[in-house]
Amino acid sequence: MDPRQRWKGVFPAVTTQFRDDFSLDTAATAKVIGALIDDGVSGLIVGGTVGENTALTLAEKQELVETAVAVSAGRVPVIVGVAEYTTELAATTARMAAKAGAHGLMVLPAMVYPAKPRETLAHFRGVAAATDLPIMLYNNPPAYRTDVTPVMLATLADVDTIVAFKESSGDTRRIVDVRNMTGDRFIPLCGLDDVVLESVLLGAVGWISGMSNIFPREGETLFRLARDRRLDEALPIYDWFMPLLHLDARADLVQSIKLAEHIAGRGGLLTRPPRLPLEGAERDEVEAIVRKALATRPVLPDVGLPPLKA
Repeated sequence: MDPRQRWKGVFPAVTTQFRDDFSLDTAATAKVIGALIDDGVSGLIVGGTVGENTALTLAEKQELVETAVAVSAGRVPVIVGVAEYTTELAATTARMAAKAGAHGLMVLPAMVYPAKPRETLAHFRGVAAATDLPIMLYNNPPAYRTDVTPVMLATLADVDTIVAFKESSGDTRRIVDVRNMTGDRFIPLCGLDDVVLESVLLGAVGWISGMSNIFPREGETLFRLARDRRLDEALPIYDWFMPLLHLDARADLVQSIKLAEHIAGRGGLLTRPPRLPLEGAERDEVEAIVRKALATRPVLPDVGLPPLKA
């Protein structure tokens, strides 16, 4: 799957489903993935932040990747999150993902340690050397305290397998800065839900999305309208979507997204500790946002999505 042709559109960062004893629920995760594909999403991110990557063992990650690849059956790309504490652990995960049939990797800076720029660059090079899979670098300084700047990204242009960047800083200007520095060398992808329209207008060709787990058709429709500059149709959907999209920018985005999935009947709300379910006013706030959105879903214009299954 050529990433320049296939890493476009909406890629939900898929949730990982757990049983009541916190064990991995492969069957439930497969159901979530199948429903997203049926709704017309363009690809899948498994084992990302929303997929609770750092709460999974390597064996569980392998089971998750194999499940996603089997359910996808080549219909959409499956990209695997690599978020580890050391470069060697990240390289091991990358090799596992390749063996399990993944189509690409989404690589984060090393976890816990807020690395210096040269350390972050060495980490990315080390992971890239472990596999021939195409790589998307994931920049999310608010969450992970390490900033992969456009200048840093430009220095990695000599690594052929690093082909894309997911920008989650919220600074949409970086899409333009990277393009000015490197031309079309890197595929630009939006990684923060509540700046997606702006990001697409500035050149992002894909959206790694949290809330498209719950509203995949609305997500794909909004993305395609923005891509095609159908702004009169896109803006009302964006207005409706925005309270939901803000949930993706919270520190408790995983719990918020899983609660929304649960309310919409698309998945379970259980997260692995130390993440705990939302309570009190926080839960009430998210529930109110989701229920209002469900009650006021917009009529979607035709953007070429497959018809819904009966």
